[in-house]
Amino acid sequence: MNSLIRNIQLTAVLFVLFATILGFILEIVEMFQNRAIDLADLLLLFIYIEVIGLVRSYWETRSVRITYPMIIAITALARYIILQDKNDDPTSLIYISTAILVVALATVVIRLRNSKYLKIDNKKSNDI
Repeated sequence: MNSLIRNIQLTAVLFVLFATILGFILEIVEMFQNRAIDLADLLLLFIYIEVIGLVRSYWETRSVRITYPMIIAITALARYIILQDKNDDPTSLIYISTAILVVALATVVIRLRNSKYLKIDNKKSNDI
């Protein structure tokens, strides 16, 4: 049963990888067709690259490092701010900016918890 679940997980990860590569290629084709490259397009490409890195990390370690999804979330929120219509409610910009700050601070805390400078003994943790 364990082997079956592992095979399903690896198949799903391969599907995510192929879908991400396809999305990356389609985004590049769309940029060439439009003959324009916007910052939002570049951030979307970075999201694709980060998802590919997440898949690579999972494939090598068989676990998801929590910092990858957090960095992807920061990039996605920044892209959302860039794409936001200027007529939208300005309080949503404050909420999204606060969300970016919270996720960034959480990423720093997670990275520092295993830091040799803090001298915290976390032998159970393997997220980073």
